[in-house]
Amino acid sequence: MPGGRLNLPHSKFALAGESNQADRSNPPPRRTDDMADPTPTKPGDPDLKSRLTDEQYQVTQCSATERAFTGKYWNTHDDGIYRCVVCNTELFRSEEKFDSGSGWPSFWRAAAGDRVKEVEDRSHGMLRIEVQCANCGAHLGHLFDDGPAPTGQRYCINSAALDLEKR
Repeated sequence: MPGGRLNLPHSKFALAGESNQADRSNPPPRRTDDMADPTPTKPGDPDLKSRLTDEQYQVTQCSATERAFTGKYWNTHDDGIYRCVVCNTELFRSEEKFDSGSGWPSFWRAAAGDRVKEVEDRSHGMLRIEVQCANCGAHLGHLFDDGPAPTGQRYCINSAALDLEKR
């Protein structure tokens, strides 16, 4: 993997290159007004390949990372709900989005209930927390402990994994 880039068909995929380690001792406050469906569902691979772009498929199914400052939502300030591009589950809300300067959409809290799953990621020689859609298992991005108050967390999410439902 020369130059820290993934060997994928489109050159705009690359590793995020962030090495901050999240402190899991103090989890963020979560909304509890709705809960995600506890039974994960994942559309079949042929269905996904036919309805997702190559970039969306590589990010959500192969854990690729779009290049910084290239995604559709990194600099979006529209009011709305960010949903999983694979299964349409509500994941994040615009009220919790902030400009982290990282080049990816960043949120200080996930949406209500257990919509996202946090998984230890030891790939690429570093320890990170991967963020997945709890409903379908799609790779979304990573969680870091350098976000703003009140959580101190930054959900660094690929635009290709999201679909913004504007209000």
